[in-house]
Amino acid sequence: MTDTLPAEQSTASVLAGSRYILDIVIPVYNEERDLPACVRRLHQFLIEEVPYRARIVVADNASTDGTLSVARRLADELPDVDVLHLDAKGRGGALAAAWGSSPADVVAYMDVDLSTDLSALMPLVAPLVSGHSDIAIGSRLAASSRVVRGVKREVVSRGYNLLLRGFLGIRFSDAQCGFKAVRTDVARRLLPLIADTGWFFDTELLVLGERAGLRIHEVPVDWVDDPDSRVDIAATAIADLKGCWRVGRALATGTLPLRDLQAALGREPLVPGVPRGMVGQLVRFGLIGIASTIAYALLYLSLHPQLGAQAANLTALLLTALANTAANRAFTFGIRGRAGAARHHVHGLLVFGFGLAITSGSLFLLHRFDPTVGKVVELSVLVVANLVATLVRFVALRRVFGASAR
Repeated sequence: MTDTLPAEQSTASVLAGSRYILDIVIPVYNEERDLPACVRRLHQFLIEEVPYRARIVVADNASTDGTLSVARRLADELPDVDVLHLDAKGRGGALAAAWGSSPADVVAYMDVDLSTDLSALMPLVAPLVSGHSDIAIGSRLAASSRVVRGVKREVVSRGYNLLLRGFLGIRFSDAQCGFKAVRTDVARRLLPLIADTGWFFDTELLVLGERAGLRIHEVPVDWVDDPDSRVDIAATAIADLKGCWRVGRALATGTLPLRDLQAALGREPLVPGVPRGMVGQLVRFGLIGIASTIAYALLYLSLHPQLGAQAANLTALLLTALANTAANRAFTFGIRGRAGAARHHVHGLLVFGFGLAITSGSLFLLHRFDPTVGKVVELSVLVVANLVATLVRFVALRRVFGASAR
């Protein structure tokens, strides 16, 4: 590689001197056939369309064919092209190594097949260069994206993102499009926390970034599927499911230092005590509420013969309220660790008292109206009363757990 700039490069790039503003990594494994056309096309695009100095880094992860030799010849032939070789296979590992050692302000990557039209590159990286956003992703699932691909891949892609929304509560639209960029200072904070070195690397990066409050910029892209793609969909899907479980468990147990990450990157809430994402909170609160209602019903019906209606209601409601508070603390409002747990449960029990008053009062009125009423009718009235108490519970818990952000 040489630091000599081609005559066609822009004035802004020249003014940048030897400092790279953008590094574009192309992770490759056994791509000796497609690599030359990809690098030359991208290199020409950077000269003609990108107004600051950019570099292409071919990250060869343990290729067994002539990919490494081809990459080195391209680096000797073209300025601002480098090669990074890794002995271990894995796209995520290649990206982590290239991004972690980059001297540029912004790091990006794209697939060697260039399925994504390069016209989206500047909209992708510009918000990061300006400092407005932290991460940028190309989205094939945005309304204005234009995508050409088979039905199977379309179903798999949309199903995967639906899974992420339901299981991890994500808000970004496309986790696996091979067209992403990150501010380098942000990448250096996130990379040590990412465990995956394969295809789940992208998803893990985005989930951690979003949970840390980073601004994720989405760019609708024109994307044409590569019919010669060598991705094993079944194996990738299994690995992704394992990754979802691992990350979900880490988020639930509070083992990821998200608060420290927020503070380090300056992405704490603008207004202390006001948590983000009320819609997502409502969805998670609702799912926990359904599970709590089922547990309450089973406990009530099993305890009723021995304790009677009022005592069975008290016991079932108390046990499910404790579990409900713990679950909402961890999953709905993202409060991890033991700090403040006792106070949260005290407030939860106060809300429980309100629910007990509503349900016990409903039972009292029901028995005054018809002392011979059966368990099924009792339970129906209690479920309705619990729905009213649940609405109050969400508002109250949101205030309680929102205060922990202060």
